[in-house]
Amino acid sequence: TKIMTAYVVYKLERQGRLSFNDKFTVSRYAHKRGGSTMFLREGEKVSVKNLLIGLMILSGNDAAITLAENISGSEANFAGLMNEAARSLGMTNTRFKNPSGWPAEGHYSTARDLALLSAALIQEFPQQYKMFSRRDFKWGGVAQANRNPILGNIQGADGLKTGHTNAGGYGFAGSAMAGDRRIIMVVNGLNSKSARRSESRRIMDWAQRTFSTYALLRDNQVVEHA
Repeated sequence: TKIMTAYVVYKLERQGRLSFNDKFTVSRYAHKRGGSTMFLREGEKVSVKNLLIGLMILSGNDAAITLAENISGSEANFAGLMNEAARSLGMTNTRFKNPSGWPAEGHYSTARDLALLSAALIQEFPQQYKMFSRRDFKWGGVAQANRNPILGNIQGADGLKTGHTNAGGYGFAGSAMAGDRRIIMVVNGLNSKSARRSESRRIMDWAQRTFSTYALLRDNQVVEHA
């Protein structure tokens, strides 16, 4: 969910509808949301850039809500932008109800759709994507590490995002470069952080070792005459 929240904000910035330097005000609701947090204070004014870092590196629910409320007035209105973006990307089995991934009736996605979203974000916003490889971030006097289980453990790993709900278990959409080839993986339904960590590393390592890219034909090459 937070990958899509970031994707929407990146698109709005590219369209000139906001700046990464804009300051957004934290509401009481955002401050009190709970779960994974950036430790934002009620009434605090925070730049869009720092909110995005808090969203992606710290998985801050408070950051997600602050972005949504200041951009669209409410979580529900912002979810409308998220669903528009999902349709445009061909995410046919996804529906967003909020920007944080907080459990809600009718809020769902699939591994395939999350892979589509991850690929789109990396391809369309390569400069912003560099943020995902940041190892840690400090806000509100609290330093927190990036939750990405393959970052620093798999060669070429540079994103994306972990997630967890009681219904869905522990999940991760991850990406890494293997030479000039990018691999994107999505896992979900794992029963612990340690399982997510070991399984994510195992799958990405397997993908890097097992597959290679080969040039079979050249441009305009005649394959055969019939």
